[in-house]
Amino acid sequence: MAQRLSMRNIGKAFGGVPVLSDVELTLEPGEVVALLGSNGAGKSTLVKILTGLYTRDGGVVEVDGSPVVFSRPADAIAAGVKLLPQEISVMPDMTVAENILLGELPTKTIFGFRQVDDEAMRRRASELLAQLGFRDLDVTQPVKRLSVAEQRIVEIARAIAGQARILIMDEPTAALTEQEAHLLFAIIRRLKAQQVSVVYISHYMSEVFEISDRIVVLRDGRNSGNFATAATDKTQVLAAMLGETAGDLYPDTPPPPAGAEILTVDNLVVRDEIAGVSFSVRAGEILGIFGLVGSGVEVLGRALYGAVGSVRAGTVTLDGKPYRPSNPQAGKRAGIGFVAAERKKEGIIADLTVRENIALPFQSRFTRGLFVARDLETGHAGNWIRDLSIRTRGPEQKLRTLSGGNQQKVCLARWLVDGVHLLILEEPTRGVDIGARREIYGKLRELTGNGFAVIILSSDVEEVAGISDRSLVLDRGRIVQHFEKGATPAQLMAATAETVTPAA
Repeated sequence: MAQRLSMRNIGKAFGGVPVLSDVELTLEPGEVVALLGSNGAGKSTLVKILTGLYTRDGGVVEVDGSPVVFSRPADAIAAGVKLLPQEISVMPDMTVAENILLGELPTKTIFGFRQVDDEAMRRRASELLAQLGFRDLDVTQPVKRLSVAEQRIVEIARAIAGQARILIMDEPTAALTEQEAHLLFAIIRRLKAQQVSVVYISHYMSEVFEISDRIVVLRDGRNSGNFATAATDKTQVLAAMLGETAGDLYPDTPPPPAGAEILTVDNLVVRDEIAGVSFSVRAGEILGIFGLVGSGVEVLGRALYGAVGSVRAGTVTLDGKPYRPSNPQAGKRAGIGFVAAERKKEGIIADLTVRENIALPFQSRFTRGLFVARDLETGHAGNWIRDLSIRTRGPEQKLRTLSGGNQQKVCLARWLVDGVHLLILEEPTRGVDIGARREIYGKLRELTGNGFAVIILSSDVEEVAGISDRSLVLDRGRIVQHFEKGATPAQLMAATAETVTPAA
């Protein structure tokens, strides 16, 4: 049997600079291959060649043994290559059936006029969902009524409706709970049984080892590892990704002694989502707050920044003075920096440059008279590009062209100005590769050494356990457990299932 996909000696350069050199990627029918690599390793470029967004400069691509040339995305789709991007792409006001069969809606002719055959559309959509194990999903309801996981299922059904032979999944669980992720894995196993091949891109090692048959690693635009998943371990894969035996992901230097209290929260109540929360954070300290989706972890940080309006009850003290978080401008004036979880929706302006994004929150500091002083912005941005190792061609590169990890570094850089001394970070490394995560964690430790206080709110239990000096567990809007440094991920996770009297 011919290989489902064979990409050999693939080369690609931009402006004379090679980004891929002699790269190989193969897939067998029904195989799940995880494609891994740090930011800038070449994953995105390789996928764009496979999906027809880029043309290759050299090499050969074969699908089911036949040479192919994809000069546009339609060519790849016609060959059965489908991409599920990280951001879910559905038409919210259309029905489930319409979304699944979008682009190939069945029609019928009545009195000489062609129109959509609704009955055939619903029947075909139900058949496709049944293939994925979702026979009971109502295909007549608008997609906007579905959960995020169900919307992802609709996307997969749409892909197999188009006879997908190769399915590329880019961070498919980024917005899913753990339970929803396991649901997705069950669907992938069904697709394997139907001989659909999957390229699985993820920064979550546990997922990669659970769902993949093989792991292909890119580094600096070249192949650096090809592993049978069952015969390797995380250390070997990380070494291939980082070019060295990967040390601990989290800084191993001891944190400096915590200083004065920066923020004190007492009995905070926010809407119906935060119920009587109390805690404090000191200068030089990283406080981690762990919670599962729906625990209130999505609300607490932005409430303290002022992004959800006035709180219902409770008191907040900042630098020893009363502080009422009423709007983001008040939070910024008080010296709080805030990085939102949804980077692409709330954190960046993709079509602006790196320089413009870094300067944006404090643009008044980069003016002369009534005009923006571009040289001041450029100098400021250049300093942080170097300090944070932001991989970019320069301050004028459009932010949308940077990898996720480098975009996140830009989000962090914009708050590193005089006057900001408390950072509130939601899901700070979501969708960020291992190498960039280690750099971000190292920078946060460096900032606390310079007197910053940092609050990390995350549903990644390993992150909270690994980086925090102290950690809290949030469940159903209440803090149910406190831990000192050294708590294990298992301890934090177990606390969410325990009934504990909320801390006062």
